[in-house]
Amino acid sequence: MSQPNLGAHSIKVAHVRITTAKSFAEVEAALEKLLPKIDQEILEALAEGELERAKRLGRGCELFIFGKRDHGILLRSAGQTRRTVQYEIGNPITAASMTQYQLSAALYAPLRVLLFQKPSEEGATFEYDLPSSLFGQFGDERVTAVGEKLDAELERALRRAAS
Repeated sequence: MSQPNLGAHSIKVAHVRITTAKSFAEVEAALEKLLPKIDQEILEALAEGELERAKRLGRGCELFIFGKRDHGILLRSAGQTRRTVQYEIGNPITAASMTQYQLSAALYAPLRVLLFQKPSEEGATFEYDLPSSLFGQFGDERVTAVGEKLDAELERALRRAAS
């Protein structure tokens, strides 16, 4: 019986933090108003190979919310009451434009973004890993270029939600 091979290498990842004096609730509502939830029809169109239909259904949106998890409920088990949510944010067409060249890019698409209440309970913070630093590890200029585009799109969306 053959043994599986294990390969590992280190990568450098840039971590981004965006803080605001706005309340957690205000920022959460602003982000969810700004970025639509992914429409299942878009995913179905892509699954059927209908890229143009998927683009029409996406109505030109750069980013979508794929999922939202309340991490605050886990903190309560440790006696903390801070509000915090983890979002999965991305665009399936953008993801496919990378994974067609480097399937491992799917590890980071959609991107994870954390929104949490500051310890003082005044203000909120976004944290995420810079997409170009995640996707740049694959050494493929086509994938890195998409990561750089995502850097700008994600920062723009989060700054708008925070301002």
